[in-house]
Amino acid sequence: MRKDALFDLLDAILTTGGISSFAMLSLSEHFQRKWPSLYAGVEDGQLNQAWLRKYLGTQVPAQGVCVFPLDASAWKRPRARTLEDRQYVYQASTAVNGGTLTIGYPYSLLEWCAEPHSSWSLPLDVRRIPSTRTALEIAEEQIQSLAETRATCFGALDIVAADRKYGNSSFLRAVQGTRCGVVARLRKDRVLYHASTTVHTGKPGRPRVHGDRLAFKEPDTWGCPEEVVELEDAWFGKVRLERWHDLHEIRSRDVPYDVLRASIHLEYERPPQAIWLVWQAPPTTPADIHLTAETLWRAYIARWPVESGIQFRKENLNWTLPRFQSKETCDLWTELIAIATWIIFLARNVVEDTPLPWQKKQRRLTPQRVQQSLRPIFMLIGSPARPPKQRGKSPGWRKGRRRTPKASHPVVKKHYTASVLA
Repeated sequence: MRKDALFDLLDAILTTGGISSFAMLSLSEHFQRKWPSLYAGVEDGQLNQAWLRKYLGTQVPAQGVCVFPLDASAWKRPRARTLEDRQYVYQASTAVNGGTLTIGYPYSLLEWCAEPHSSWSLPLDVRRIPSTRTALEIAEEQIQSLAETRATCFGALDIVAADRKYGNSSFLRAVQGTRCGVVARLRKDRVLYHASTTVHTGKPGRPRVHGDRLAFKEPDTWGCPEEVVELEDAWFGKVRLERWHDLHEIRSRDVPYDVLRASIHLEYERPPQAIWLVWQAPPTTPADIHLTAETLWRAYIARWPVESGIQFRKENLNWTLPRFQSKETCDLWTELIAIATWIIFLARNVVEDTPLPWQKKQRRLTPQRVQQSLRPIFMLIGSPARPPKQRGKSPGWRKGRRRTPKASHPVVKKHYTASVLA
């Protein structure tokens, strides 16, 4: 049965580290079947993705501030010419002059930051971005789905923390009115406007549409912020936060939001450049939670675990290693990796740290160290998969049957409108 093969495959993912090929997972002591069952499980197996997303959303606490990082990541497949719907996608690179463009599948990830300043970032909703949709459209659907799942969590303030790609009025307008607040980074060259305070006096002419101008690169236009907070942080040193209320873009008066300027490490002789953040508040906020500038800034910096979380899934759980031949198989494998990440997180308090001879003991176990220490637990609890049944030897390819090469598909080039790029 395919579901038993999927159970065995999940056990193999959890107890095997980095490998050189997908078929090597069949060598795991927890995979009871032969290597063809690996491919049969992911190609023919089924997973209720809608139910899984709702279930994972209910595992997040229903009280306090809950931060949900939003990001995108690429699955590189530059040579898979028979794979349908490949696109030109952005790929982060540490090379000085290396390329940052690749060919493959982009995925939109909405996650939960379980512990700030750690590597624990848990995927709640991971969706492949088809060539007919944009990353912003998929992200909108993910936030709407999260809001519906947590509609009864009245004591929680859900904040979606996103990078600069999502800091624009077209995206904020689409998620306006949901129970999730959004904090996102803004470009440093933005020009915004205060709300107009002009009152119509009956004289000829239209009242002013926009208020005073606020240009990020022109300090003379900033005026006096409505809120200023100065604090000492163990990670970021001396921090100064400035907040302005009720700003909007020149073509989007219907999407007002707050702007936050965060300056860190002010004790340095040359501190880093300040960053600008946008905050769109939800319709209601729990009475015991105060939306101060510090709360919003800490929500944004809590999104950084998503970077190490993606790296862990790619390097240790082998997310982007397999070379599947259909986009549906890639999607199911991605969901299995998400489940494995959650299992590792839930096991962090019950495993006993088993460092390798060259490793030191850890007080706060990282995802890699928890995965490394899972084997004794699996030996105790066993597997829900049924033992395999012997079905004889496969007859193989029939002699004389023609082999038809698979069709090749061109790489899809997306074209963005001006509103998306704004």
